[in-house]
Amino acid sequence: MSINIYHGSEIIVRQPRFGTGRAYNDFGLGFYCTEYREYAAEWAVSSGRNGFVSAYSLDTSGLRVINLCGPQYTALHWLYILLDYREFDIPSRVLQPAREYIGRWFPVDYQGCDCIAGYRADDVCFAFARDFLAGRMSYRSMYSYLRSSNASREFVLKSNRAFDRITFTGHEPALYRDSYPAGAARELSALKGAGAGSGKNDLFITDMIREEVKPYDARLR
Repeated sequence: MSINIYHGSEIIVRQPRFGTGRAYNDFGLGFYCTEYREYAAEWAVSSGRNGFVSAYSLDTSGLRVINLCGPQYTALHWLYILLDYREFDIPSRVLQPAREYIGRWFPVDYQGCDCIAGYRADDVCFAFARDFLAGRMSYRSMYSYLRSSNASREFVLKSNRAFDRITFTGHEPALYRDSYPAGAARELSALKGAGAGSGKNDLFITDMIREEVKPYDARLR
């Protein structure tokens, strides 16, 4: 099976290389793409200048792909990996119980996988994740945002096997005047909608720790 993926940056990337990039991105070292061309265009102009969207075909046959947006996972599975790589400015006395709870009940065996698909922790998404872990935002509010059209999603190549299966298929310019306003409007819509998914049966992280809410709990979906 082949899928189309896109990478947005200031330059055209014809030949992605394994082992490059930043180790402290959302899901660690890897080549960060997306299955959505418009998201790649937004990322390409994030520096305030025009950029490029590089397009690829990826043969996923035989690859181990973890899709954190799939029905078998919850937002806490996504947070499990995010906590491995991103730094949260939260007091340890608050963060540590949340980290231990998520590590106990929502681990993801992602070591050795070829690709990870999941929510991109951009500024808004990361702020929501931080506020949830700090007890300032409910689970439903965070999860409603992640599942909405406002949240961008990324597809990350993690292994040599995955890099062997990727083929460059072309590129196109990403214009700041077009893509930056689109991204800004999406973020504004997300901020306006924060809290819209909450209700009387919603949970905060302290509730989840106290009740030891498990992955199969219907309130997590």
